[in-house]
Amino acid sequence: MINYREILRLRSLDYSQRQIAASVRSSRDTVSQVFRLATIHGLSWPLPDEMSNQMIYEMFFPAQLDSNAKRIPDYAQMHKELAKPGVTLTLLWSEYCEKCYSEDATHYQYTQFCDNYRRWARATKATMRIKRKPGDAFEVDWAGNTMSIYDKVTGEQSEAYIFVGVLPCSCYAYVEAFPSMVTENWITAHVHAYNYFGGVTRIVIPDNLKTGVIKNTRFETVLNRSYNEMAAHYDTAIIPTRVERPKDYLQNHIIFKISRTA
Repeated sequence: MINYREILRLRSLDYSQRQIAASVRSSRDTVSQVFRLATIHGLSWPLPDEMSNQMIYEMFFPAQLDSNAKRIPDYAQMHKELAKPGVTLTLLWSEYCEKCYSEDATHYQYTQFCDNYRRWARATKATMRIKRKPGDAFEVDWAGNTMSIYDKVTGEQSEAYIFVGVLPCSCYAYVEAFPSMVTENWITAHVHAYNYFGGVTRIVIPDNLKTGVIKNTRFETVLNRSYNEMAAHYDTAIIPTRVERPKDYLQNHIIFKISRTA
């Protein structure tokens, strides 16, 4: 539900609609609508403690509070159906609407239907299924933690950096340790992975690490020169993830557990 109380509180502090929208994770149109309805109904901060967001919603939208409430879909069943070939949210929404019509119930519109499902999936930690094509993409990065390496002769300990590459359709992975994350090792890891897989994918998807990506903005992507030349040599395209969008990367949620050994 929209956090009406927080919107009105931030409004009283003279925050802009853009800032409020970002804070409460709502659109600016929604914030603007709340401003307008609050003015019409004479609502201003501070509000009584007992006035909940639900009470404000009922005040703002009395016409939507009818006895024929919207039928809530079975999200758990939807999630199972989405695992089947050819099943999409559009198809499930159509079936849901037909069922509501047959039972004379009110249904959600498509956008809200999808938003509610995604909200349910996040809350239940359900993994969103993403369509993958064999041989289409190769997702690469350095693993978050280093690995301790011990010299058998001297007993000296050093840290190794772990390169991880995944073919997301098959979940086939390539992992290799390097003494550092310099560009030479980064490119060598790609070459070794291609040899291991026996081929090159159409796209390489790295995170925005400095080893391979110099600059990645909405308008311009600048790759490391050597990395760019490697892509040209292997006739592949490098498409980095969006900045600060970790869900763009390794969305199949593979977890690599690297054991530290002595």
